[in-house]
This record gives sequence, C-alpha cells and structure tokens, in this order.
Amino acid sequence: MKRIADQYLMEWKDSSYRKPLLLRGARQVGKTYAARQLGKTFSNFVEVNFEAEENIRNIFDRDLDPERITRDLSIILRQEIIPGKTLIFFDEIQGVPKALIALRYFYEKLPSQHIIAAGSLLDFTVQEVGIPVGRVTSLYMYPLSFFEFLCACDYDLAAQEILKSSIDHSLSEPIHTMLLRLVGEYLAIGGMPEAVLNWKTTKNPLLCLDVHRSLIDTYRQDFSKYAQKYQIKYIEKLFDSIPSQLGKKFKYSAIPGDYRKRELAPCFDLLNIAGIIHPILRSFGNGIPLGAEADLNDFKVIFLDVGLSQAMLGLDLKAWLLDPEQAFVNKGELVESFVGQEFLAYAYPSQKNNLFYWRRHVTGSEAEVDYLIQDKAQVIPVEVKSSMGTTLKSMHMFLESHPKSPYGIRVSMHDYSMLEKIKSYPLYAIVQVALQNRQEDIKYYNALTER
Repeated sequence: MKRIADQYLMEWKDSSYRKPLLLRGARQVGKTYAARQLGKTFSNFVEVNFEAEENIRNIFDRDLDPERITRDLSIILRQEIIPGKTLIFFDEIQGVPKALIALRYFYEKLPSQHIIAAGSLLDFTVQEVGIPVGRVTSLYMYPLSFFEFLCACDYDLAAQEILKSSIDHSLSEPIHTMLLRLVGEYLAIGGMPEAVLNWKTTKNPLLCLDVHRSLIDTYRQDFSKYAQKYQIKYIEKLFDSIPSQLGKKFKYSAIPGDYRKRELAPCFDLLNIAGIIHPILRSFGNGIPLGAEADLNDFKVIFLDVGLSQAMLGLDLKAWLLDPEQAFVNKGELVESFVGQEFLAYAYPSQKNNLFYWRRHVTGSEAEVDYLIQDKAQVIPVEVKSSMGTTLKSMHMFLESHPKSPYGIRVSMHDYSMLEKIKSYPLYAIVQVALQNRQEDIKYYNALTER
C-alpha cells in the first residue's frame, strides 16, 4: 500500500540538507514497511533489527565513530555499504540507546550516508537519552488516513476528485453517496495497515476484527516493557476504560474501581508516549499557538484508531457496512474520533502534533466545539455533526466571543456549502480542511493517486 510517508521519505532521500531520520509512531502503523519500500530505491539496503540481532548491539560499545560502525556492519552482515548508494535502517533502536546517540555523529562526520531509525517504543528512549538538537529529524506516522484508505482500496479516481472539489465545486450526488458509504467502511475497518490490507483482499469484517484483537493483545504485552511492575494493573485498567469515554471530558473518577488520579495519571502519560492514545486539550482559542492557552487538566481523548476502539468496545461492525447513515447518527463519538484521527494523519509529519477543543463553562449557557485548528495565524472552530441536523449553537457562540476567528467549519454528512460564516465539508473531505493552506504538500497527495 502506498502511503503519504513514502512521498516525504523520497524527498528526504534526495535532499542535500538531509539528516539522519527517526520514523516515529505507535506499533504496527507501517514504519518498517515504509523504510523497506524506500530501501528498494537504493542500490543497497541494510536492515538491522536490534531485537532479532543482539550480536550487533556490541558494535556501539567501543565508540560511536560512524565510519567504524558502518565498516563493522558491512563485515558482520556481509553487505556492502556505500554512502550515497546504501540505506541503513536501524529497527527497534530503543533497545540500544547508544545507537540513537550515534545518529548525531553520522550527521557530523558521515552526512552522505542515508540512515533511518525506528522502533515500536522509540519515544521512551528518546525521553531517556534525548535527541541531538539540529542533528536528527523526525517523521511521524499514524494509521492510514481515509485518503490513503481510498488509494489502498483502488479508489484512486475518487481520491483525485476529493482534491479537485471545493465549497464552490461539489461532487455529484452519486459520488457523494458512494464516498459516505466508504467512510462507513473506514469507520468499521479503521486505518491499521494489516486490517486495511485484509479488508482489501477478503472484504471479511470478521477477519479484520481478528487483526484488531491481535493488535490489542500486542499493545497489552508491551505494557511490561515501559511501565513499572506496580503500574501494570493501573495501565491495564486505564487502557480498557478509555474507549468508553470517547467524546466526553476525560475523568479518572469514571474508571471503575477504587483508583486515584495520582496512580492513573502517570499511566495515561505512558500510553500517550507510546502513541496508543491522543489527548484533546481544552484551549481558550484566543490565538496561536493553541497550546499556549491549553488547560492540561481538562481534556478529552481518542484512541489510536477507530477500528481498534470498536474492537475494544465489542461493537457490531455491520451497521457501518449495511446502513452507514444511521450508524453516523447512533455512533457520534466514533465519528468525532475519526475526525481527530484524520487531523493527526494530515498534519505536518515532521513534528508531533496536538489536538485541541473549546468548552465554555457558564451556567445555563454552556457550549463546546469539538476541535480547534489553525489557519495561518487564525483559530478556526470545527464542529463534527454525525446526523443531518443543522444546529450549530456552540459554533456561533465561539465565533461571537472570538471576533478574530473569521469563520467556522462544520464536518458532517452534508455536501459542501457556505452559509454566512460557516463552511460545510463532507466527512470524506477532511483532507481539504487540513491542507487548505499547504499547497506545497498537495503534490504528495496527488502523487499517491497515480497508478
């Protein structure tokens, strides 16, 4: 399956300002596959998995000289390594912190050597040893976006039409209906690469559910790798409870059992570092950066992937496939999670991005806007409407109290439209919302649709 990350990786490969690259993201989102695909464009590809090849770990004990390291790797692996023609890929690098530190010296002493590192729990090692400032760059990966899902399932032409459509140029009714049906498919299957590939080849949702359950077990098995022994019971309870709080202000008190915030909060942070969950922080939304006014004690949360969320909740996937419009109405919290997942997938991949929302606490006049995004130097409110209703009371309250925000965005089953200060986008067109001021990146999305 082609990924947007492939386009950024090719740009990295050809850049004269290239630095060693860290592929970052949760387990099983496609990091290793992306590195291997890039490796096919080189004369030689050298892959080192530090979990599977423990004998190579000792290479970094002597010193961190990149020329010696590449020479030793070449001898041990019996593969030629030629700077400029060979891609070195260090997988599961979190097991060898010195290898992470060594990336700095590749940049300083051997800049012509292409080198990528990744790891399922890489961010924990990054927190431990740090990243050499200005010496290493990052590329964040997430589950497949809906746009990538379309391309993976051979709906390339439909994906092209989404990029061409706009508020003034909507799609025909049959295409609009088809794309909403495909959004329903995505909400059932999610964006984890293995599940998407399974769906493409079998169209069997039960087999996709098996993939989700296997991935969930894998995430559970990882707990012991990054949590203290006494934290395991807390992180397991938290992990199980998060999907039931989708769309709501997160409350530790809502987790069943006699648990305290001071026990659970550190475990929440661990799941966040692992990329399994994403908090949506409350921001007052008066200006940018949105994080400057964020309330760290008031947040919602979404899971890594909507397909995994439903597997954990034990929900029946048939509704998304048989009657998606009704499912949109009945499962609004999952639709809201889908939109958050989309915003992360389309964000600038070179930095870790955060999600924000707005809530007004005024007795008798409370209001909440699902997401706040940035349009250049302006804050834009985004409301997710899973039904065909048109009430946007909270949106109007935000715009009235934030005169510097020029307009708001509604994402729903409705087609494109513009009414007063509200722009409406269909659920399948979040890619346009995210890329509206990033013309330089649209070329990557167009390239993805080419067969």
